[in-house]
Amino acid sequence: MIWIWEWFRQSLGKRWFLWTLFVVNFLGTIYGFIWYGNQLAVTPAYLIPFVPDSPTGSGLFSLVLLTYLLGRHIPVLEALAGITNFKYGVWAVCIIVAGWLMGNEVRVTDLMLIVSHTGMAVESVLYARFYKLSLLPVGIAALWTLNNDFLDYVMDIHPWLPSVLDPYEGFVGLFTVLLSLISISVIWWVNMKHTTNKV
Repeated sequence: MIWIWEWFRQSLGKRWFLWTLFVVNFLGTIYGFIWYGNQLAVTPAYLIPFVPDSPTGSGLFSLVLLTYLLGRHIPVLEALAGITNFKYGVWAVCIIVAGWLMGNEVRVTDLMLIVSHTGMAVESVLYARFYKLSLLPVGIAALWTLNNDFLDYVMDIHPWLPSVLDPYEGFVGLFTVLLSLISISVIWWVNMKHTTNKV
């Protein structure tokens, strides 16, 4: 099993692996924007950039993979992608499971979303070792992420929740802010632990 992990770890920086992840994330991003279609249709135009949380995270991560394929690093992009892709990957899984616990039936689409969003969170952590982060890009990403939480739960533009969770919207909002702080900390910690790695 150790050799499998070592092969996988070394594959993270290989062009074929980067291209594979890029295509998967890009297609997932397109699907994500389609998924948000109904909500975007009833959202004021000036708030639209803050609504499609998960596809924005995976789209930013797609751009990070593309910069690696081009031999470049953009720290602000890496910080934004790493934090938001991890956060919304975890968030979606937690919300789906919470819906099940509250009585929602288990649907095939839910299982697909759990797999894809778990992948979002995992890839963000795996590649955090390669990011070129410092306090400034992480600070910018943190401001964006926390501001997005503010808009989501004050302007009421958060992703539509399963109906069984509607009465707990305030709790979901608090959980989301806490998850933002955890996501910022996780990406920063992993990156600082592996500051000499390159992709």
